Amino acid sequence: MAALTRNVAWACCLFLAATVAHATTLDQRIDGHLAESRFAAASWGVSVVSLDDGHTVYAHDAGRLLLPASTAKLYTAAFALDRLGAEYRTHTDVSVTGELYKGRLRGDMVLRGGGDPTLAGHAWADQLATAVREHGIRRIDGAVVGDDTVFAGPPIGNGWEAADLQTYYGAQAGGLDIDENTMTAILSAGDIVVQPADAAVAIALDPAKRFAVYRAPGTATVHVLGAKGASLPARTLRLSIPDPALTAARRLQSALERQDIRVDGEARSLLWPVSAQRGETIASWPSPPVATILRDGLKRSQNLYLQSVFLLAGQASAVDTDETGSAEDRAAAALATWLGARGIGPTSTTMVEGTGLSRHDLTTAASLTHLLAMMDASPVATLWRDLLPVAGVDGTLANRMRDTAAQGNVVAKTGSMSYVNALAGYVTTKRGQRLAFAIVLNNYRPPSRSAEAVKPVSAEVDAIALMLAEATERL
Repeated sequence: MAALTRNVAWACCLFLAATVAHATTLDQRIDGHLAESRFAAASWGVSVVSLDDGHTVYAHDAGRLLLPASTAKLYTAAFALDRLGAEYRTHTDVSVTGELYKGRLRGDMVLRGGGDPTLAGHAWADQLATAVREHGIRRIDGAVVGDDTVFAGPPIGNGWEAADLQTYYGAQAGGLDIDENTMTAILSAGDIVVQPADAAVAIALDPAKRFAVYRAPGTATVHVLGAKGASLPARTLRLSIPDPALTAARRLQSALERQDIRVDGEARSLLWPVSAQRGETIASWPSPPVATILRDGLKRSQNLYLQSVFLLAGQASAVDTDETGSAEDRAAAALATWLGARGIGPTSTTMVEGTGLSRHDLTTAASLTHLLAMMDASPVATLWRDLLPVAGVDGTLANRMRDTAAQGNVVAKTGSMSYVNALAGYVTTKRGQRLAFAIVLNNYRPPSRSAEAVKPVSAEVDAIALMLAEATERL
């Protein structure tokens, strides 16, 4: 009898627990997550709006300025689609300076970048070299010059940290880019192989007790410390290159030589603030459409792509602003004007560059959902959604929220940097309600020796997105 009583009591407890769980509202479930003790010193900004009628479904400090990390790329992408158009292309041009006489160019051949961040491999160089030969050129007295000056200003974003600049994600964004301005260094038994071989860098193997890689800002020497000795484990490093324009010029020169075009001078680069060399354009290589660049850039969260598009959109908007200074300053001013005209003012969003890598960028969760709702109602809504990663399917969300109600449902831009994690995009609830959401977590460091310290920080923001996907009530 006592056992039966205990079983009945346990069954009642389970029923009550299930009833309470079912009775909790979405607000209560999200509030409960945010109130966990591990977030006591962190800052959350959460905004969820219904795309059906525009009402706010949930908000927690939605007007607090926070670091957006790469969710800031949403602003750049929307701005670029409007100002440039989805089919916009830029070009990489070959021009000649000096006199051309009987197949001999008495001057330099200039490879002028137009801000195409996708230039890679050898096909572009071979095609341009073929066009040069068809133009009748067989010898160049001067040099192949890589012209990086199309964007006035430094090739690194405002607020990018020096420690990021040698990494692949901190690669500079100039006018003449190549191979995403990165190289691969393969270390094995104290030896190192750099790919591509024409990367404009020098490698120094330095003795040290601990392994480290360091390139001082503004230099072209990569110091690989602790790389000597057969006991070093094999490593593959992806690093930025300091002078992409020189690498691109070397690649074009090699392609010219394969066409039996003699080049007497040594390839060099032309960098801002030096003035560009002008001449007659004889060949061009087009970039992909801007929508293609944005799709790849947003899916992979590729900083170079978004910074380049940011600068291109700023140039196209130059007539709208009196801002002087660098190309980036003008782009930031143009973006601020564009956002302000759409109800997102400078007190709620400040973007100084185009990627979110800078800690000078600030936004609110409410601004992000305002932008998302606006784009969902725009003529390019279908294209816009197709640019974003899909949970459990592709891009930076390929391995997140798999086998849940969010897989194939949450379409969103991720954001991640030290002590920052964010997610902003779209989801449809189990009830069929369409939502735009922004979840931004700042100043969070998981407590040591805990389950939270083992799982990725992204799981904390994913938990809220999953709550939205699983919601069965009318919100």
